[in-house]
Amino acid sequence: MLINSCVKKIQNTFNKKKIIVMKRLFLFLSIFLAAGFSAQMKNKDYRNILKSKNIYEINAFLRDAHPDDPRRSVLKPKVMKMMQEYIQNAHPADQRVKELQEMLALLKRRPSTKISFDEMNEIIKQKQIAKYKQELDKANHAIASGSKSVSSYASNSYIAAAVSSAEDSEAEEFQMLMNEDPMEHKMKTTKILNSLFDNDPTSKESIVMVENKSDCNIIMRIEGVGNTKYRLAIPSQEQSSIVVEKGNYLFSSLVCGAQYSSQKTVEKAVMVSLGNPVAISSNTK
Repeated sequence: MLINSCVKKIQNTFNKKKIIVMKRLFLFLSIFLAAGFSAQMKNKDYRNILKSKNIYEINAFLRDAHPDDPRRSVLKPKVMKMMQEYIQNAHPADQRVKELQEMLALLKRRPSTKISFDEMNEIIKQKQIAKYKQELDKANHAIASGSKSVSSYASNSYIAAAVSSAEDSEAEEFQMLMNEDPMEHKMKTTKILNSLFDNDPTSKESIVMVENKSDCNIIMRIEGVGNTKYRLAIPSQEQSSIVVEKGNYLFSSLVCGAQYSSQKTVEKAVMVSLGNPVAISSNTK
């Protein structure tokens, strides 16, 4: 009996180890096959890349390919020449010209147009700084001229867009937020600029940027604990920022009649991007 008991224990131990080994082997094979499949999917798109006459396809290859890939030496000058020719022959109103000019400038300085997360974050930051510096100048001008409205920096098109959608219960509130007092607008803009320049990790406040890619004007409501509430009006196809206290918030908005709601913890700069109801998304940076 004792021998049988020992044999059973040994068999159980062996079976357990066998199961563990099989699981590890299965996990390894899964990762290996997934990596191989991913590489295959990635490479098959570029098998005929040397024959390509598509600027965006070649540009994608330069971003994805290994730094030592010999095709780079052929394709980089080729795509740069294609970009230059496109820019030279493009219509003055062609929206792709600016994009290609930026890509061309990057290719002159580096192997590809690939930009790191930190670089992208810095680009967004600098664009925001330039935007709010311009708004601050306009606010100062409005105050100096004795204007009681911010029509100098809140475009009439924004107001017209809000009024035209009178059926939207938020239209009047949106118009009110866009027409805030020039002095108050100046104070908010100055606060945003200070936050953009401030890299102190111990700061009790952080900046929230909302990008409105939808076809409607929206109001982003940011509600925290107690009476901590913020409202931010963002015109269609525009972006706006606000400085809030760090903490947990419920972000909500009515986007072209559809409700958006998301809980976010604001401990660093946050970016929220909203599109039309069929493609609402958000990102944190």
